[in-house]
Amino acid sequence: MVEHEETLIEQIEEKDRGGGSSSSSSSDDEKSKASEAVEAAKAKIYRLFGREKPVHQILGGGKPADVFLWKDKKASAAVLGGATAIWILFELMEYHLLTLVCHSLILTLAIIFLWSNASNLINKSRPHIPVVSIPEDLTVKIALSLRYEINRSLAVLREIALGRDLKKFLAVIAGLWVISIVGNCTNFLTLFYIVFITLHTVPFLYDKYEDQVDAFGEKAAAEFKKHYAVVHAKYLSKIPKGPLKDKKSQ
Repeated sequence: MVEHEETLIEQIEEKDRGGGSSSSSSSDDEKSKASEAVEAAKAKIYRLFGREKPVHQILGGGKPADVFLWKDKKASAAVLGGATAIWILFELMEYHLLTLVCHSLILTLAIIFLWSNASNLINKSRPHIPVVSIPEDLTVKIALSLRYEINRSLAVLREIALGRDLKKFLAVIAGLWVISIVGNCTNFLTLFYIVFITLHTVPFLYDKYEDQVDAFGEKAAAEFKKHYAVVHAKYLSKIPKGPLKDKKSQ
C-alpha cells in the first residue's frame, strides 16, 4: 500500500511539473488542485502508531531531539559516552553513588582550597567561583509539569481499571508483565541504561528507514486486527462489561 501511494504521489508531481514546463496555459487553480491531491495521497500513507508529526517533533524538537536522532554527532557521542562511563563505574566497578559524590567533593574542594592559598603566595588573583542557585521559576515549572503527568497517568489507570477500554487494559497488563520480567533479570541502573541506549538507537534507525518500517508495520497491524477479531468474537465479547459502560449503553 505504501509503494502504491508513493507511486501515486510521484505521478501527480510529474504531471504537475510536465504541465508547467510544456506550456504556460496551466493556471494556479490546477497547481493548487495538484498540490492538494499530493497532500491527500500523503495523508493516506500508513504511519506507525498513527503518527502525524515527524520523529523530530515527536521527540520534543530542539537540542534533545537532535541528540537522540544524531543530528549533532558530537553531542550525541558525548552523552552516550558519559552514560556508558556512569554505567561502567557503578555496575562493573561496583562504585557507590554516595562514595562517588563525597570523593568528588573532597577532590574539588581540595583543589580550589590549594589554588586559592597558592595564589596569595605567587601574587595572582584567586579563582573566580560563580554563585550557583536554582531559579524559583524553573523549580515551579518542573513541579507543575511533574504534577500534570502524574495526574494524567492516574486518570488513565482509573479509566482502564473501570473497564471502559479492554484493549488498553490488556496492553497495560502485558506491558507491566514484561517490565516485571525484565526487572527480575536486571537491576534499575542496567534497565535505565538499556532504555537510554534504546532512545539513542531506535528513533535514529526509524527516522532513517521510515518507509520500510511503516510498510512492515502496516502488514503487522493488519494481521493483528485479524487475529484480534477472532479472539474478540470467541472470548472477549463474552466477558461482562463494566457497570459504567452498561449504564451508558442503556
